[in-house]
Amino acid sequence: MYSWESISGPGTIDDLVADAHAAGYADMTVRRVTDWIAKGLLDQPRLRTRRRGSDKAEHSVNQRRLLLLLLDKRQQVAHLNALAQVPLAMWLWWDGYVPTRQAQRAWVTWVGRGRRSQEVAREGAVGLLEQVVHQLATPTARARFVRIIAELGNGKALTVRGRAELLDAVRDVMEPESVFAASGLVRALGPAQTPMTVEAVVTYVEALSAALAHTLDGKVDGVLLERARAVHRASTADYLAERGDLAAEAGQLAHLYRAPTLQEQFNQAGRQLLLTLGMHLVHRPRRED
Repeated sequence: MYSWESISGPGTIDDLVADAHAAGYADMTVRRVTDWIAKGLLDQPRLRTRRRGSDKAEHSVNQRRLLLLLLDKRQQVAHLNALAQVPLAMWLWWDGYVPTRQAQRAWVTWVGRGRRSQEVAREGAVGLLEQVVHQLATPTARARFVRIIAELGNGKALTVRGRAELLDAVRDVMEPESVFAASGLVRALGPAQTPMTVEAVVTYVEALSAALAHTLDGKVDGVLLERARAVHRASTADYLAERGDLAAEAGQLAHLYRAPTLQEQFNQAGRQLLLTLGMHLVHRPRRED
């Protein structure tokens, strides 16, 4: 079986197509490779020049290997947007495989637009609801929560009035009036060091919204992405050192603190970067705008 070990040097676009065919992917063509380059799934090849004329541009050995990984992962996803998380994850965690210029294009592809991004936004809203909802929250409150957060997750701008509405919607599902109005108590989920409160959930959604808006407006450049990557790597190192203690104190949210599999790291790369980028945008000094 043709594999990573079979590739030992750089190659032209024709070599990439040949790699794919040798691995059993007969549908890969030069045109598709070019399309994947435009979307950031693969990087631009390096131009080679001679004194007379020029040779075909070359892709690095790591990019040739990345193509095989992409072809394997393509069988597990329904949309090209999701496949963009493969180069994003490699850029996020490992140096030398994916350059930032490629990660920028992959980032835009992953965020996407249109119907697919609406589906992803709603899935994220439902997933968040399942984490924080109180058992006595009404169906109306739950539906409102999902609607508002899905709209923000699809690129709707968060205004001052919108934030107030978001705060109200989160409070309705986390602290239903029938339970919390009389007591005046505040609900906090998870470990004491990082409690998930109403305000924490609102800040989380606000960060995702800010990162999406910046991306859709074309304001996320390589410098901003690299800054988010550095922050994410540092914060993840701190989290891994404390993960065991956090899981022990997390109660019903303990499952959120288990060690992710390699597959989950690939599947979560986009959302992790989105949150880190958003938190930076929400908390950075105004002079950086």
